[in-house]
Amino acid sequence: MATGPRYRLPFRRRREGRTDYRHRAKLLAGGTTRAVVRRSNKHVTVQFVGYDAKGDFVVASAVSKELEELGFTGSGKSTPAAYLTGLMAGKRAKEKGVEDAVLDIGLKEPTKGAVVFAALKGIVDAGVEVPHNEKMLPSPDRINGKHMRDGTAAMFEGTKSKIGGAVNG
Repeated sequence: MATGPRYRLPFRRRREGRTDYRHRAKLLAGGTTRAVVRRSNKHVTVQFVGYDAKGDFVVASAVSKELEELGFTGSGKSTPAAYLTGLMAGKRAKEKGVEDAVLDIGLKEPTKGAVVFAALKGIVDAGVEVPHNEKMLPSPDRINGKHMRDGTAAMFEGTKSKIGGAVNG
């Protein structure tokens, strides 16, 4: 490793490839609440994060693991699970007074129909205004789980009704 008085060591999260600080600074400069969507190996997490000089704070959040309590036994990282998690987090954020947000997908490459955009569709259907392009959202059949095993679409609809259904469509 290089040493010396002129060597500048990058931030740890930058070295690990976990944070793009230039992109983060642009998101924070807007002053809008961030809708942070992250997908792990088993689950999808959606958080509404505000910014303060003291640090970030979570306004509302939801994890796809919570869907098991509502009767959704499918994969926690699937497209339907991401939609339902986004819908649940969006409803909670609306209750806390969040009217609009900006999507933060971190270092994830934006791909048409990706799981993060299914979560975005859930957030938008909950009534939170998020600027987006309709072409990036997954098709309704994929969101409903019709591409998955039998019974997933019915399980999806039952869980969606327990969450409260869609506000805008």
